[in-house]
Amino acid sequence: MPESNMMEELLHYVWKHRLLPLESLRTDDGKEVEVIDPGLHNRNAGPDFFNAKVRIGGTLWVGNVEIHLKPSDWFLHGHDKDSAYDNVILHVVGEAGPPVTTHSGSVPPQLVLQVPQSVKDHYGELLTTDNYPPCYRIIPKLPRLTVHSWMSALQTERLEEKTEAIRNRASGCDGSWEDAYFITLARTYGFGINGEAFETWAKAIPMRDVDHVRDDLFQIEALFFGQAGLLEPESLTARHREEAMGDAYFRKLRSEYRFLAHKYSLRPIDYKLWRFLRLRPQNFPYIRISQLATLCYHRRCSLSALIDCTTLKEAKQLLVTSVSPYWENHYTFGAASAKRSKRLSDSSLLSVIINAAIPMLFAYGRHRDDDRLCDRAFDFLEQLRAEDNHIVRMWKDCGLTVDNAGDSQALIQLKNSYCDRRDCLRCRFGYEYLKQL
Repeated sequence: MPESNMMEELLHYVWKHRLLPLESLRTDDGKEVEVIDPGLHNRNAGPDFFNAKVRIGGTLWVGNVEIHLKPSDWFLHGHDKDSAYDNVILHVVGEAGPPVTTHSGSVPPQLVLQVPQSVKDHYGELLTTDNYPPCYRIIPKLPRLTVHSWMSALQTERLEEKTEAIRNRASGCDGSWEDAYFITLARTYGFGINGEAFETWAKAIPMRDVDHVRDDLFQIEALFFGQAGLLEPESLTARHREEAMGDAYFRKLRSEYRFLAHKYSLRPIDYKLWRFLRLRPQNFPYIRISQLATLCYHRRCSLSALIDCTTLKEAKQLLVTSVSPYWENHYTFGAASAKRSKRLSDSSLLSVIINAAIPMLFAYGRHRDDDRLCDRAFDFLEQLRAEDNHIVRMWKDCGLTVDNAGDSQALIQLKNSYCDRRDCLRCRFGYEYLKQL
């Protein structure tokens, strides 16, 4: 963001939170200004603050306030030709300059607002400090209520963002929330690095056709691996390609997929979407797809089954899964390995519940106006242990207590949506930092 825009944002912030200079405020023509109510911040078209209450020279005014870094910005933005600005009762600017006129010809009082030096200094520190997060010094001093309320808001904000993504998936599936859940579940099985590939793959899975083969795990795997493009010999390295072509299970899957592809007019996604580099073998797409196929075979990846889970224990039992027998001693086609069950690990299950099941309960609850599902989503988050990743550890080092998954989700939201964007003016921790004297 250009420096001029940042300073104007800071002016908005100082006005909104009344972080005003200690000396009295006066208009350009010397009238004293008392801010009774800064008004409602408007982030859409029109004046910056609605229904402000300001006493100017002893007279109480109620109306809108417009804020600019320089008076000339009023004309630059065309406010002098827009009747929406006729009821501006005060023009607040960061620099002195000639007065402005409205579309009706009136001249609103103009106030040069000096941002307190302490606020400027602290804002500069937030934007430029190398320590991360930049407000780390104040966090141990924050009242517990302040931290708790902000964490609760962040937790809801994160669920709302995930809800929007799920709504978009449902819309792209002709309104099918069942399909949207499968796509959400599949994306989670990408565990970050293959998330996009798994979502693309899941959108290419015709769930109505899967219903016809749901009683046969082999057919489900044939359809799943085929649609992933992983039954194409080109998807394998040269060394594994020769091994796979000599592997009876691989050849059988390919043959079955050709039959299903012809029957249901299927087209696979590009196998090049999948990433294997620096992945541990248990995270290979082959293993994750087989786990999803097994989940599907046992009727445990449907939205209706998830909604029936009223306790966290039931949700865990529903979503735990393993691989088909072939993958117990394989990590890729043709290359045998030591036999392992490859059951979904506890940490992976935690991620699936946090990033797929809980957001789905919340989103569907909002869709159906069912507060019970939304409350269940929050309850599950409070009951789950906190995630252990570099973001959570960073905040712990700053002095924050992280008791459960709700806290860890809130802190991930804080870093991704505020700290990474240096959007300290919308952060309650940033507010506490800025208002220090």
